[in-house]
Amino acid sequence: KHKSEQSIKSIRGCVHAVMATVIAVLIVVGRLIFYAASGGFSSGVGFIQIAEFILASIMIAVTLIVVAVPEGLPMSVTVSLALSMRRMLKENNLVRKLHACETMGAATVICTDKTGTLTKNQMTVMETDIYGGESELLDVQNNIAVNSTAEVFRDTDGRLTSIGNPTEVALLKWLHKTGTEYTSCRESATVAEQIPFTSETKSMQTVAVLSSTGEKVRFVKGAPEILLDMCDEIAGNVSREHILETLAGYQAKAMRTLAFATQRLDGASCGKLVFQGVVGIADPVRDDVKEAIHICKDKAKVRVIIVTGDTPGTATEIGRQIGLVAEGEENVTITGTEFAALTDEEARELLRNPAFKIISRARPDDKARLVTLLQANGEVVAVTGDGTNDAPALSKAQVGLSMGDGTSRAKEASDITIIDNSFSSINKAIMWGRSLYLNIQRFIIFQMTINLCACLIVLLGSFIGLDSPLTVTQMLWVNLIMDTFAAMALSSLPADRKVLHEKPRKPDSHIINRRMSARIIGFGLVFFMLLAGLWQLLWHTDISCVRDLVRPDSLKLFVTGFTDLTHTKAHLSGYELGVFFSFFVILQFWNLFNAKYYKTDRSLIIDIVDLFRAPEKVKGSYSQGFILISLVILLGQVLIVTFAGRMFNVSPLAFADWLWILLLTSPVLVVSDLVRTVVNVRKMER
Repeated sequence: KHKSEQSIKSIRGCVHAVMATVIAVLIVVGRLIFYAASGGFSSGVGFIQIAEFILASIMIAVTLIVVAVPEGLPMSVTVSLALSMRRMLKENNLVRKLHACETMGAATVICTDKTGTLTKNQMTVMETDIYGGESELLDVQNNIAVNSTAEVFRDTDGRLTSIGNPTEVALLKWLHKTGTEYTSCRESATVAEQIPFTSETKSMQTVAVLSSTGEKVRFVKGAPEILLDMCDEIAGNVSREHILETLAGYQAKAMRTLAFATQRLDGASCGKLVFQGVVGIADPVRDDVKEAIHICKDKAKVRVIIVTGDTPGTATEIGRQIGLVAEGEENVTITGTEFAALTDEEARELLRNPAFKIISRARPDDKARLVTLLQANGEVVAVTGDGTNDAPALSKAQVGLSMGDGTSRAKEASDITIIDNSFSSINKAIMWGRSLYLNIQRFIIFQMTINLCACLIVLLGSFIGLDSPLTVTQMLWVNLIMDTFAAMALSSLPADRKVLHEKPRKPDSHIINRRMSARIIGFGLVFFMLLAGLWQLLWHTDISCVRDLVRPDSLKLFVTGFTDLTHTKAHLSGYELGVFFSFFVILQFWNLFNAKYYKTDRSLIIDIVDLFRAPEKVKGSYSQGFILISLVILLGQVLIVTFAGRMFNVSPLAFADWLWILLLTSPVLVVSDLVRTVVNVRKMER
């Protein structure tokens, strides 16, 4: 696979090189034909003159290729991803794989665990129902103490601290509250064999020898429905129907249910596995999760599916508590066993039904299969997981989200780690992903507008026989603005919460849509016409200051310059080249703000008004990086024209000239901003 990717990259590189060569040859041949047809070569033309003309044409072709090809776009995208990665870390999202920053914004489905993500992961025994007498209660206590790997102890500050599975910890804390020290029970038993809990068996077993009686006993705990099928009898002559009613009551309160059973392996009662009781354990829902689910499914239009090992009743009740399942809504859940029994086509049809929201009693294989089938339906899937068994699903998903307290294997298989385990942090990851994609679109608008304008200027000059007003060094500076400074400025913009009010983009959508294409072509042509008129004006008149450009006769020449492509002087002066170069760059400086306001409900006018009325809104719209980089572009242009004139073939401009250039180019932003303000005010009124 790696070799194939390298081969594809090599082929693409060769294709780009061939295309660049073809463009250069076409420009050189075209200029030769056009120049010869217009009588540009004298009758006594020599080899040196032709060679100089060909060399100049090649330089123009190379300049055009440098301008036209967005070679800095991959670097710009990488910079944007890296900056977003750093900012997402502050929002409790540790990005482990760079591409996940953007992919998370395209997610259409989130398959989430319940424990720790939707709930607080603070398991507490809320209800108990132990059958039989004192001996059965003692068996259950020994079961909890011996058939466990958790530990509960007090730290140096006297606070109760725990290590191990949260459910086992809750049971040990319940023993502590009832006045029974689990350590004494555990020390009075010698463990002979232990079978850990697994998602497949949904039970844990321990064989131990009790020192008090010398009996060899097997303790079993696990899912009540599993133990009911395993047991030979029920203590206290309790009916199976009573147990099922008790379980249904616990599950209706969103409790996790756990059952206990004991089997004597020697003595008179040897051989019978006796069902001895059940407990209800509650894990409170996180305070912020209901609002987070509402934002995710109702505003961001991202579907949420809960995948949990809990019973259907418990899972459905949790779904109601967090607002995922509406009151009275039925047929929202399916068990892992039922899901596994479906064929792929049946399962895919089920997943197309928006009413389906929960898989209960799920196993790791069920989660991995769910991800695969959702992807087959064209969904972009994000999946959460914290255990080693979740690794296959995390690897298969477009974005794997491990939990901060998850296992190392889960984190290695994931793309993003949610440090605080909260679902609200997942919403923040979606917001940053969509904002990143929007920032990349803004940069493309900015860059391609400059590319189109600059290419047309270079082509115009090359085919009408005039020296290009933009030299190679000037174009390199323009490329530096486009590829580096503008990328950092636009990628440093804060995340916009408004993106959470939109639908996820389609996986097969193009990054340059029709709206962007119209904007690029429209602004590119407007800039070209302005600069072409200025260029012709400079060829037809001499100016000593920028203010001369607004004289009546100059304005007349500006208009007629489009039809009169002849020129009255051999070359433009360094001052005139400096004026044109500065006009070109400052136009793009204002256009940087136009790109910044793409697809927002704000404008510069609205920001100025809010600066005095609601400063926090303006702070949320800008970043210090954007403002700083904008100033660097502006000051850098002034310093280059003032102190690097020899390198850039320009002469310094006076302070008044800069003010006039800023004033004459400002309509690029002012007119656009007025239109944006009117449109956004109308939207707010609606």
